Amino acid sequence: MTTAREIMTAGAECIGAQETVLEAAKKMTEMGVGALPICGTDERLKGMLTDRDIVVKVLGVGKDPAEVKAGDLAQGEAVTIGADDDAEEILRTMSEHKVRRLPVIDGHTLLGMVAQADVARALPNPKVGDLLQALSTD
Repeated sequence: MTTAREIMTAGAECIGAQETVLEAAKKMTEMGVGALPICGTDERLKGMLTDRDIVVKVLGVGKDPAEVKAGDLAQGEAVTIGADDDAEEILRTMSEHKVRRLPVIDGHTLLGMVAQADVARALPNPKVGDLLQALSTD
C-alpha cells in the first residue's frame, strides 16, 4: 500500500511560534503554499497556520499581522501522520479531523506535507470521493 512518505511533498518548512503572522504570510507567498506547520523552539509541531486563519483571526478582526505571533494561533495538538503510515490511515485521519493537509513526521522530525490533492492523485477514485465528501460535510 502507498505510504505518506511516497505521496508527500517533501521540504515542508515550519514557521516559528515566535515569528509574526506577517512573516508567515510572506513565507507562504514565497513557497506558494496555503498552510505552514507551527514549530516551537524545540522544533516540535505546535499546530498549523493557514491563510484562512490569517484572514479570519487576524485581519478580519483588525489585528496587526506584524504583532500577532504564529504560536498565538496554534490550537491544541497538531494532527499529523507518520511517514510510514499507509494511504488508508491518511484517509481516516483527514476524514476524522476534517483537515485537508497533514504534516508528515518521522518521530518528531517534519519530513513533508500530504495534501488532499496528493491523496487524490495516489488513490482510486471511489476512495477520493469518500474523502471529499467527509471534508465537505459539517
